Amino acid sequence: MKIQTKFLGEVQIDPASIIQFPQGIPAFEEEKEFVVIPLGAQSPFVTLQSVQTPSVGFMAAYPYHFKPNYAFDLEQEDLQQLQIEKSEDVLVYAILTLKDTLENSTMNLLAPVAINVKKQIGKQVVLHENAEHPLRYPLKPLEGSVR
Repeated sequence: MKIQTKFLGEVQIDPASIIQFPQGIPAFEEEKEFVVIPLGAQSPFVTLQSVQTPSVGFMAAYPYHFKPNYAFDLEQEDLQQLQIEKSEDVLVYAILTLKDTLENSTMNLLAPVAINVKKQIGKQVVLHENAEHPLRYPLKPLEGSVR
């Protein structure tokens, strides 16, 4: 199946790779079907693209590449909505805010996208109680970091 994308033009996708977002994504609640398009085999970056609307696409990243100790607990309601049975079934991405350079860009660790990879169900989760996870986490290593 071919779809038009915001960042990559027309791409071929496997219909089995479509992820259902029953509540959509905040501010895009009407968008229920997305696909994750990797930007290279070893790249931590992906595009989270609406299947229906080419102009609705988000650059995202695997947050553990930039913050290895990133951790949070899903609320019981989120676990139920995502139909998660085992933690191994969950894949997490952080939506990016792109700036003029990658080093000035940030990722949203306060509202990660959690995907049940077995059932192809996704949700952007807002971590209200986790103030230690910033809305704008830098993609570059912080000064003095060990990365």
